[in-house]
Amino acid sequence: MDESDGLYTMAVASRLTGMHPQTLRKYERAGLIRPSRQSGNQRLYSGADVRRLRRIRYLVEVRGMNIAGLELILRMADRLDAVGSDATRAELQETIDQVADMSREP
Repeated sequence: MDESDGLYTMAVASRLTGMHPQTLRKYERAGLIRPSRQSGNQRLYSGADVRRLRRIRYLVEVRGMNIAGLELILRMADRLDAVGSDATRAELQETIDQVADMSREP
């Protein structure tokens, strides 16, 4: 399945990201992800949503980020993605690493 095509239900997004559906709901409540909704109020995740969830999973599991740290990093990433420079992306990764080291949960 190519994640650049179409939209995915919560069950499929859960499998693609390796996250439990309740975790996806938690990140939605925190405002970190905003899936679209079908007429029956079913969540639909885009390829970009799946990529963002994978980034979140990396930051939580590998870098030890908490929700507050995720909010900061994802806001910065969104702003820098809008700029789109490769040099800026390298700076972003350096900043992510620094912030992740500072915001690890005790």
